[in-house]
Amino acid sequence: MSSTYGDNLRLSIFGQSHGAGIGMTLDGIPAGLPVDMNQLQVFLNRRAPGQGDISTPRKEEDRPEILSGIVDGYTCGAPIAALIRNTNTRSGDYMQLKDCPRPGHADYTASVKYGGYQDVAGGGHFSGRLTAPLCIAGGMCKQWLEQQGIFVSAHIAQIANIKDDAFDPVAPELNNVHHDFPVLNTQMGHKMRQAILEAKENGDSVGGIIECAVTGLSAGVGDPMFDGMEGRIAKIIFGIPGIKGVEFGSGFQSAAMMGSQNNDPFTITDGTVRTKTNNAGGILGGISNGMPILFRAAVKPTPSIAKSQESISLSGQCSRMLEVKGRHDPCIVPRAVPVVEAAAAIAVYDALLQAK
Repeated sequence: MSSTYGDNLRLSIFGQSHGAGIGMTLDGIPAGLPVDMNQLQVFLNRRAPGQGDISTPRKEEDRPEILSGIVDGYTCGAPIAALIRNTNTRSGDYMQLKDCPRPGHADYTASVKYGGYQDVAGGGHFSGRLTAPLCIAGGMCKQWLEQQGIFVSAHIAQIANIKDDAFDPVAPELNNVHHDFPVLNTQMGHKMRQAILEAKENGDSVGGIIECAVTGLSAGVGDPMFDGMEGRIAKIIFGIPGIKGVEFGSGFQSAAMMGSQNNDPFTITDGTVRTKTNNAGGILGGISNGMPILFRAAVKPTPSIAKSQESISLSGQCSRMLEVKGRHDPCIVPRAVPVVEAAAAIAVYDALLQAK
């Protein structure tokens, strides 16, 4: 099923952007794991809308109701179910989209696949709103990973043509990320904010790149071929709306390198096998090698923009200009940072469950 992920845990996402609520079920989690709901809420707040002038003005508290699976702060072995109720919707802004699809959005493809019965309000099941329940599952997985000394953190690597400092691929300093605007270099973060505001003023949008690191994962996790760590992570990352590319380690730059440059020399440090560089991004043959897992995800500009765009009338079979209504982010990258962390945490925890 397209809204389900995992081999050893089973995550299912349900709901629509303007429906009664959105939520998730998470099955296959061992009993007895602690869940800090306050810590989880802090994590969810990083993704929540309506937090400033560079975000959508739609306000949602995103407070999950735990329906099952957690008792007295611990997992009980039953499937974990959580619900977030939608409280601030304006579905009327979207009614024209059944006949006039937004360029760059899933309106047209959903109409073809579902015969016009799809929910267009707020993007329906295709909306970035569905990343909130993803963050519920990922926020819990982050907690369970941290209890094992494994940490997941991400930052904005680039917005438009403005670049942040990069993580050290051998020893990422995860604590240096400023979560109010998730960058390493606050000066570059200020320039990014200005670029977002400029696009907003022009009725347009910008995209960017998110860099994510997983540290503390031992060697030997993952599988060759189709269940490799790259594939596990990429599959769930591509489930985030707006992601158009994923690369690990040196990624596409490796195509211009010599083998002698791209290979990571092995060394022994305090009795542990390490590599001096990390062009492999912490993965060899689909299996973790003990170095930080490092990857980057490309995020496209928000397709819903205020500028008039060329589209068509499906009923009239003719060209039509479209002016998109509703409330949208001029750049989804800042709010997508915790979503990428959540997705990576779910993928890594799923692989760890198999390794046990």
